[in-house]
Amino acid sequence: MPSERILQKKQEFVEQLAEKMKSAVAGVVVDYKGINVADDTKLRRELREAGVDYFVVKNTMLRLAAEKAGLPELNSVLKGSTALALSSDHVAAAKVLCKYADTSKTFNIKAGFIEGRVIDEKAVGQLAKMPSKEVLVAKALGGLNAPITGLVYVLNANLRGLVVALNAIAEKKSA
Repeated sequence: MPSERILQKKQEFVEQLAEKMKSAVAGVVVDYKGINVADDTKLRRELREAGVDYFVVKNTMLRLAAEKAGLPELNSVLKGSTALALSSDHVAAAKVLCKYADTSKTFNIKAGFIEGRVIDEKAVGQLAKMPSKEVLVAKALGGLNAPITGLVYVLNANLRGLVVALNAIAEKKSA
């Protein structure tokens, strides 16, 4: 039986992890076995650059935190070695981890969650294929800008036609 102090630290950890999971927009749970130190260091660097928190966590702790965070559906995948990636971006964690999982035979995506809903490994893979938020915003703004740009071109063409007509009239009068 653990001491009271150790038990209290574990409870605090579970509370903090549950809060992180609640505040994260998206998360990915992975089986990290078979990753060597060099690859792990590279993967962690990529995740850090993408703004993703990544850490190894005990299944029991994650199970308790997931229940507190309203994600009890994650419990079914909490077996073996487990790491968790949390992000404020919808696709960042999925992109980096799926890219690495595609090159590794032992590193696997177990499940994930997005905005409080648990998704399976296939959905995480689909999420990884989506463009980033910045690209989606640019496309939306481009779509909103297109009708205005078209109107400007039409009006500009009409004005050019009017200028040409006025110049022709002016040349006739001067001739």
